[in-house]
Amino acid sequence: MSVEALARQWLAHAEPRPGQREMILDGIEALQERGCLIAAAPTGIGKTAASLAAALAVARTTEGRRCVMFLTSRQSQHRIVVDTVRSINARLPREQHVTLVDMIGQAGMCVQPFAQERAAVFSLMCATARRERSCKPYITPAPSLPNRILEGPLHVEELVELTRHHREGGAPTLACPWRAAREAAARADVVVADYNHLFNEGVRDSTLSALGLELDQILIVVDEAHNLPDRIRSGLERRLTPLLVRNAKPDLEEHMEKNAAAWGEGPHVDMIRWTMEVVDALAPLTQTAFNDLHARLAAAADDAVRRKRAGEKGVFEPKELEVDAQDLLNLVHAACDEVDGLSGQTTLTEAPKRAAFVERLDRLRVLRDVLAEAEVEVDPEATQEAESDAQRLGMVIDDLLRFADTAGHLFCFSPEGRDGRITSHLLDPGIVSGPVLSSSAGAVLMSGTLYPPAMYADLLALPPKRTRVRAYDSPFAAARRPVVVATDVTTTYRMRSPSNTKRIQEHLRALVQAAPGHVAVFAPSYAMLEEMISDASWPVHRTIVEASDWDKARSDEVLGILERERDAGRKVLLAGTFGARLAEGVDYRGGLLDAVACIGLPIAPPGVVQDGLKAWVSERFGKNKAWRYTMTQPAVNRVLQAMGRPIRGIDDRAVVLLLDRRCEESAYRTCFPEDLRMLPTSDPHGLRRLAERFYRSVSRPPTP
Repeated sequence: MSVEALARQWLAHAEPRPGQREMILDGIEALQERGCLIAAAPTGIGKTAASLAAALAVARTTEGRRCVMFLTSRQSQHRIVVDTVRSINARLPREQHVTLVDMIGQAGMCVQPFAQERAAVFSLMCATARRERSCKPYITPAPSLPNRILEGPLHVEELVELTRHHREGGAPTLACPWRAAREAAARADVVVADYNHLFNEGVRDSTLSALGLELDQILIVVDEAHNLPDRIRSGLERRLTPLLVRNAKPDLEEHMEKNAAAWGEGPHVDMIRWTMEVVDALAPLTQTAFNDLHARLAAAADDAVRRKRAGEKGVFEPKELEVDAQDLLNLVHAACDEVDGLSGQTTLTEAPKRAAFVERLDRLRVLRDVLAEAEVEVDPEATQEAESDAQRLGMVIDDLLRFADTAGHLFCFSPEGRDGRITSHLLDPGIVSGPVLSSSAGAVLMSGTLYPPAMYADLLALPPKRTRVRAYDSPFAAARRPVVVATDVTTTYRMRSPSNTKRIQEHLRALVQAAPGHVAVFAPSYAMLEEMISDASWPVHRTIVEASDWDKARSDEVLGILERERDAGRKVLLAGTFGARLAEGVDYRGGLLDAVACIGLPIAPPGVVQDGLKAWVSERFGKNKAWRYTMTQPAVNRVLQAMGRPIRGIDDRAVVLLLDRRCEESAYRTCFPEDLRMLPTSDPHGLRRLAERFYRSVSRPPTP
């Protein structure tokens, strides 16, 4: 069968959309070579259907077992995948139907009352119940349930409901949905899951074991792939505090007491006792080190104040300090030396002692492994994390072992909290993603804001010879999404003023007045959002302002409100921040938004981590790319994500207003897609007339 025929066979609809055919063909060719496609695919191209068509075509024509893992960063994306596979099956004979399992976290699928607990508490309660076999749904056999799950693609909510009403031999059987889904996934063509299932080492091992597959049998699709570098980085962020070190010993004591009868005496118990002594010795050393860091930071702040008073420009008062990983290693080794009776010996830097240092790294591995075992009983009323403090200390030591000599990693001290904290930051996400994607059977990474796609190929360390980089044209003509730039306003710090704020509000008011329906506005911070929105009255029925503590349930409620207000003919001004739930996690389907305004550019603030990131990119990819990869492009991509909120389907149309003149400056303009045309204006009245003409001339099908 030709590649063209394959592309059509597994498509969710009869004819490919503009740009979709090219994406399917590129995907098939890349996957057939066990390579990667980096696809900047704008909204409306049908990227979910395109990626599935390509992956299924290769999976069904390759010898041996292949499973498509469709990974998303948000649960809201799962529904689109399930519906797309249902559409594919509707066009296929029964014997060719695609099987699918939709999975989310254990808590989201759990039928036990403790599923309502906080994530950290649930994790420990679930693990304890499974280990002690006290969870009745988990231990209840339901051999026919996986077959029922595979009968047709189910949304995860439908899968959970199926388990509630399932019967074995005519008797009601309440089985664990998560366990049943994992069993079914071992035979599924497509598994829909979170990034963690492949890009978190521990979760990946568990997932592949459950599927009975090796990584080289997995075809990977990564949706909203612009989020992947930051998700990998945040997944490896650890914190070290003096309190954490002090609490690790009681955790170890509880762990040993709980298991003493089963273990008896022996080498393992000796290692735990040794670890407790090391942690006991490490606690005062850590407190002293933190006191020194506080003093260093205070001295640096005083120096910055003196320099500013002397008229020196470009001086910022430091809020944090970089910590040398070697200093932290020295700290842990000093505690080990004290326990081992080796205090005073130099172990790290002198060349003659290098061999001894390498040998003594083994004790750090023992320390890490013993700490990792220290599970403690969970208190449902506590505010603890999913791991014990002993386990979290073990994770910090693991970072030291893995990344101490790695340029793409740093430790940062901040004075926040009781004693301050040291945070471990992975700068190079390619350390994680590169081996995973290179070892897989092939991958498609896609997003509407994957600009420039070559940047993500660099950051994720994709194999250059097996990676295709593509940016597809938007199927939306400029006439369906005019982009207007207000050239008389900016959010640059030195240019902010009451008059600038007033002009921003005038432009926004003009857009709201012209729009026949709801308008969304996004800003770089909640403080700026408050400044721009709260001090003005708007010509709308109601204003909804996002808060920093909103969860998925709260943001999902917004969709219902917008639909009801639209049906009643009432207008809403919806306000949120770039990168938060309303700007990225909500699908405003059915033309819920008629316009979107983006205030400013969300430039990352200066700091140790940001400076370290720029230094790493400069060293790895060259100085010319450092500013774009770490500052301008991430900011523009968040704006592009917000700009895409009103355009969710081929029939949608909207006016986009960019409220910052920097969008037209070359440093930022080159970060926007080449086919995006911008219309400059400095006149709110002209903006209103332009928008009114647009809404009169460009219609949208009536809401069904």
